[in-house]
Amino acid sequence: MTIALETSVVQEWANTVAHLPARASLVIGDAAWEDYEELLRELGPTYPQRIFYDKGKMEIMPPTFNHHHPISGIHNLIVVLRDELDMDIEPSGSTTLRARLKEAGAEPDDAFYVQNAARIIGKTDLDLSQDPPPDIMVEVDRTSSSLNRFAIYARLGVPEIWRLHGETVKFHLLETDAYAESAHSRAFPFLASDALSRFLAQSLKEGERLAAKAFRAWVREHLATSDGGK
Repeated sequence: MTIALETSVVQEWANTVAHLPARASLVIGDAAWEDYEELLRELGPTYPQRIFYDKGKMEIMPPTFNHHHPISGIHNLIVVLRDELDMDIEPSGSTTLRARLKEAGAEPDDAFYVQNAARIIGKTDLDLSQDPPPDIMVEVDRTSSSLNRFAIYARLGVPEIWRLHGETVKFHLLETDAYAESAHSRAFPFLASDALSRFLAQSLKEGERLAAKAFRAWVREHLATSDGGK
């Protein structure tokens, strides 16, 4: 005799997520925190989708090539900053960040530890009850998103968001419990959003190697000027 096992709601969600078409998203309006965590376990460690949780509401969206391309360009430029400034900058990628007491969960497109890099070097798992959130979150602007991602990041305590819209980068800095747009980065005070946008645009049009080379020269020029030419 064959006994049919009942499929759980979370397993149904996981099956739907696995078959989401490109550019489609799944929004679940009444998801308990335990179901959210079970879904993460059900999908395993390598799923490509981005999952956000906000006080019982959950959104799952698959990435696309156009989504990854500017993220890769920004990542390359941050590597240049790491090398030229001779400082530890630790990427955490799209690692799931969640805080149960704040009912908030997020998976950014990319993320970096800058000021707090030393605190997470060597860690294999992040626990926001003990570890700081990344100093910079990188997000591709999605006008179709149904969740207020800035509100989620604010509750998680993320100090700075770099939002990418096409070839443009905008900096948003956390002030108390909300974000304010800023012309300059908090993590890299000398870096203006219009300058970074220029090199991102070059990366998208001419390739990452040439953009990184030009950005490296720009950073070195800035350092020489700020050091009085020494």
